[in-house]
Amino acid sequence: MGAPLADQPLAADSGAPERAMRAPAGQSEKTPITSLAGQGRAQVMQAISQATARLAERGVASAHSDARQLAEFVLGEKLYLLSQAPQDFFDRYEQVITRRAGREPLQLITGRMYFRHLELLSQPGVFIVRPETEVVAGAAIEAASTLAAPLVVDLCTGSGAIACALASEVPGCRVWAVELDSQAAALARVNAQKNQANVNVIEADATGPLTELAEIEGQVDVVVTNPPYVPAGLIEDSETASYDPPLALFGGGVDGLELPLKLIKRASSLLRVGGVLVMEHDPSQVEALVKAAKAAGFSQSGCHRDLTGRQRYLQAVK
Repeated sequence: MGAPLADQPLAADSGAPERAMRAPAGQSEKTPITSLAGQGRAQVMQAISQATARLAERGVASAHSDARQLAEFVLGEKLYLLSQAPQDFFDRYEQVITRRAGREPLQLITGRMYFRHLELLSQPGVFIVRPETEVVAGAAIEAASTLAAPLVVDLCTGSGAIACALASEVPGCRVWAVELDSQAAALARVNAQKNQANVNVIEADATGPLTELAEIEGQVDVVVTNPPYVPAGLIEDSETASYDPPLALFGGGVDGLELPLKLIKRASSLLRVGGVLVMEHDPSQVEALVKAAKAAGFSQSGCHRDLTGRQRYLQAVK
């Protein structure tokens, strides 16, 4: 599980900063987008301005970015290529902006999400990967990149984002991805195929006996996991509460540590001596996880920060 839901970054060619834009003087921010006259680029940009104001009013942090991305989604092309909008553009744009203003995640409206250099499919019922988790994947990639044909296991893979990143960024990497939820496991397989990533997805409980991995027990080079770890009742935003599946959020127990602690033991049994565990976690769990890693036989362990300075992941060496 990642941090509270963050909107995906604006494409590099968008050109405009993320900022809350007000509608032109004398024009209501709630004027329906469908009321605009004309189909040219100027009318499309005016629609984006109106949509930005509406999204900002509803508390969407990246209102301008989302308004532009949704316009490009409806258009089917980048804005800089646009000369004339389709006849039905404004009606369709009004529909998707209304959904986003209702705080439906951008990724579920467009059906796609971005992770490192990958474009992944997104669908209701499967956890939406957070940009912050890219740091966790990066730590696992760095550990695996020092080896020839490394063997990696991704526990609680969800949509397969971390597993696909490893398979595509580390030459010769052999990746196994484990996921309990059947819908998420199916999506992970689709995302691996879409990105031509050599990932073997196993639908199973990551804390239980994994017969499919019995032959590599004690031989794995890197175990990485972004497990459910949210402490009970600690959902920080409405989009996460409404759209992410509880199975992918809560780690169990008041402190959210039931599943993470089990996964540390599972990782220890999978890893070879010198193998590395990388696990995303909540900042409140640092001390308990470091202690658990030591008890599970890891010789070195410590927690590391993401780009915002927040304690983000445990890294431990067996």
